[in-house]
Amino acid sequence: MLQATNLSKMLKESAYKSGKTKQIFLRNLLDFMKRILERGGLGDSTYLSEVFFRTRYDPSMKDTRREVEMVGVWFSRHASGKNGISLKRTSSPYNLVGMGCSAGLLAIGLANQLLQVHHNSYALIVSTETITENFYYGKDRSKFLTNCLFRVGGAAILLSNRTSDHNNSKYQLLHAIHTNTSSSDRSYNCIFREEDTAGKLGITVTKDLLAAAIATIKPNITALGSIILPTNEKFRYLITSIARKLLPALNIQLYVPDYSNAVDHFLPHVGGKMVLDELQKSLGFSDDVMEASRMTLYRYGNTSSSSIWYELAYVEAKGRVRKRHRVWQISFGSGFKCNSVIWLAMKTVDQDGYNPWTDEIFEFPVTLENCEPVPLYFVPSK
Repeated sequence: MLQATNLSKMLKESAYKSGKTKQIFLRNLLDFMKRILERGGLGDSTYLSEVFFRTRYDPSMKDTRREVEMVGVWFSRHASGKNGISLKRTSSPYNLVGMGCSAGLLAIGLANQLLQVHHNSYALIVSTETITENFYYGKDRSKFLTNCLFRVGGAAILLSNRTSDHNNSKYQLLHAIHTNTSSSDRSYNCIFREEDTAGKLGITVTKDLLAAAIATIKPNITALGSIILPTNEKFRYLITSIARKLLPALNIQLYVPDYSNAVDHFLPHVGGKMVLDELQKSLGFSDDVMEASRMTLYRYGNTSSSSIWYELAYVEAKGRVRKRHRVWQISFGSGFKCNSVIWLAMKTVDQDGYNPWTDEIFEFPVTLENCEPVPLYFVPSK
């Protein structure tokens, strides 16, 4: 996990003034964007690529390539160099571009399967978000959410099945659960990249987003729970589930299992403040459990598939990951897709110079202000 470099920090007020100065947006759209920036849970130190700070916003393929080189290529080189390995000419590349915010854990699942077949091997995963060509500057409010929440970031993760690496490894992968509901039109279309009426590309968010997310996340968590939850938690859930079906008139509440009995750290994808609020409410987690996710959103914004690695780095920098601790990472995104992985800490993890939080971890957690609901605008379902 590495710190983004050669990128510019974006102050929320600067973002508003920049859009106003360049006259990219209408005044009412600027005010709408400002409200999201103020209430979205992001701080003033998130990263954007240099193209956003030019006098005129006119991104090119060259700018996109430069952003990828600054983030993805830099990370992969340092990750391999740190561990004393180099990519072979015979290495097999797999491209998961376009898989959205859940791609990072999808890649973990893919790498896990590959390493079961290819013995004595390494798998290098580069998880990143690039936004140079994905910034929307049209007039459709339903496409503005990505402008305000998504930021540049990335991470490189090295997996190994070599016996010699056992003692040097931080974590062991225990479980990987993947759920995909893209066969449903509602799920498939709830987040979609398309042109607006003026021909400008942007990511549309429909009113079905929350329903699609719940319909995908719930079976994923249920499948994971059947594996990791202790017997008493499974039993209580089963009893209330049966009672609800046999005695519907009593309106018995379904028991929500206490996942804190099965994992020590919960790290959900930082899709946004609204998403984190709903997850915390549904699973009954405390503010302390959600701290890493909220602080990652505040410091780095939504860095798509790489956000879960910034969260992991946060709890490591805080010195909270002890030997035998279990870490639950869950990611979700367009499709709609949801992925969960469980890691077992092989040792007590100490922060190092590669941790992006090292120089500022003493400043966190911060008190989040302006916690009113984020103003959203959804287009009707297709």
